[in-house]
Amino acid sequence: MSTPPQFERRDAIGQAVRGTLIVGGVGTMLSAIQNSLSKQNVGAFGVITRTGGTIGMFAAMGGSYMFVRNATANLREKDDSWNPTIGGFVAGAILGTRFRTMPAVVGYGTGLAAVLGLFDYTGGSLTGLFKDPNVDEVARKEHLRKNRRRPLEETIEAIGESRGIHAQGYEERRRERLAEKFGVEFPNVKS
Repeated sequence: MSTPPQFERRDAIGQAVRGTLIVGGVGTMLSAIQNSLSKQNVGAFGVITRTGGTIGMFAAMGGSYMFVRNATANLREKDDSWNPTIGGFVAGAILGTRFRTMPAVVGYGTGLAAVLGLFDYTGGSLTGLFKDPNVDEVARKEHLRKNRRRPLEETIEAIGESRGIHAQGYEERRRERLAEKFGVEFPNVKS
C-alpha cells in the first residue's frame, strides 16, 4: 500500500501578493475599458478616479482568494478541492460587498465557491482531465486530423459540388452544363 505524498507548506503571503498584482492588472484593464466607453470625457486619470473601484475590487478578490486558498491548505495540510472552494467563497463575498446586502455577499460567495471548487475538482484545466502528459501535443493533433478527415469523394457525395469544393473534372462538367442550359459552347470558362 502506497503512502500519500508528504504535504509541502505554501507561502500564503507571497501567493497573495502575486494574486493581487495579477488580478489587479486585469482589473486595471477592465477599468480602462470602462473609462474609455464612458459618454463623458473624463481623461486618462479617470481610470483611477472614476472607475478605480474596479481595480480595488479585483485586486482584493485575487489577493484574498490566493491567501485563503494557500492558508487553508497549510492549516489542513491537504491539497484538495476544498481549498479553492473556501478561497472562492471569500473572494465572491468580497465581490458581493459591492452591493451592500447580505444576500449578495452570501450569493456571490457561494457562486464563486461552486465554480472554483468544481473547476479544481474536475482537474483544473479547460482542456480535460485525462490528458496523457507523455504524448506530444502536435503529434496528437496530427493523428486526430488524419483519423477524422473524410476523403474528398465522400464529402462531395454528401454535400455536392459547390461552395469551393470541386472534384476532378469539374471544369469539363461545368462547360457541359452551361452548353446544355444556354445552347452555346464556352471553351474558355474557368471556375
